[in-house]
Formats: sequence, C-alpha cells, structure tokens
Amino acid sequence: MKKIIYNSIALLGTSADPPTIGHKALLVGLSKLFPKVVTWASNNPGKEHITTLTQRHELLNALVKTIDLPNLELKQELSSKWALITLEQAKDFWPDKSLMLVIGSDLVKSLPTWFEAKKVLKEARIGVVPRQGWPLNNAELNIIKRMGGDATVLPLDIPATASSSIHSNPDISYIPQAILPILKQKNLYGISQKQ
Repeated sequence: MKKIIYNSIALLGTSADPPTIGHKALLVGLSKLFPKVVTWASNNPGKEHITTLTQRHELLNALVKTIDLPNLELKQELSSKWALITLEQAKDFWPDKSLMLVIGSDLVKSLPTWFEAKKVLKEARIGVVPRQGWPLNNAELNIIKRMGGDATVLPLDIPATASSSIHSNPDISYIPQAILPILKQKNLYGISQKQ
C-alpha cells in the first residue's frame, strides 16, 4: 500500500458516463496518496453525455459506497460544468486546506482554454494522472506552468478504459460490479438484463 504523500484534498470531477474500472482504480489510487479524496459527477461542456447527471451521480455514488474507504467522499454539491465554480465551492467547504484538482493526461492540452483558466490555476494545484493513449507532453505541462499553475504528475497506473468506448461497445468487463445491476435494471448504455 502506498503511503499518503500529498498534503492536499484531491478533487476529482468526472462525467462518469458510465463509471468504469478505470474510475474505480483511480479513486482507490488517489485514496492511497491523499488524506482526503472528493469526487462528484459533472457535466463536461466539451462532451455530449449519454445519460442524465442524476443517473450518473447515482452510478458514481454506488461505486464510491462499494469502494468504502474512510477518506473517499462523494460531494455532488461541487458539481459544475466550470472548474472555477467547483473550486470556489470547495474553498467554502475547506477554507484552510490545500486543493489539488485531478485531471487525466487527456485534458492537459485543453486546460489553458477552460473558462477562467488562470483563476482555476490560482485556486488549486493540478494533479495529472497519466492515461494510456494520451502520453504526457512536457510542452503542454510547461504552458500550464507559464500561466502560473503548478502541475504535478501523479504516480498512478490506471487501466486503459474510457467511458466513451462503452457507448459504442458495451463490454461489461470494463464496468465495476457495483454499478452493473443498475445498468441492467435501467437498460443503460445498451446493457440489459440478458447480459
């Protein structure tokens, strides 16, 4: 088991459309590195979502409950399509704590174009999780640093799963067991009782 090495609250917003075994591995991995990990389902302005935010929150909540770690919390109140709004709300909840906004390496390139990106970078450090298929690019990390941000590559190895691949190929081996009954019952993502 890794020991806690970052003295911040790790904040992980995710579309969770649907949560995958990669999400589960990420939440467990972050819980070993940070004293507190907070997650929520959100609407990403750069994505088209398959199910409603309410359904995605239900799925993520089922996953978090099954992981059942004392330092992992789902706080849906932080959900916003804008990272800055989320961070301002997080500061209200934890005014004396350092915050690290966790993103996948696939989002590093777009971060400078986010709404009020410079303010986002002032509110929190950025924790970058390497994702297979999206290699880390030092030039992109340097842009974040030049904008005044502090980007840290987190020592995590997450399985190569993407929610978007489930949309076109509903492979239940990528779905955490905790949410499979909900998907089957509600016939979400093409996963039915027959599977």
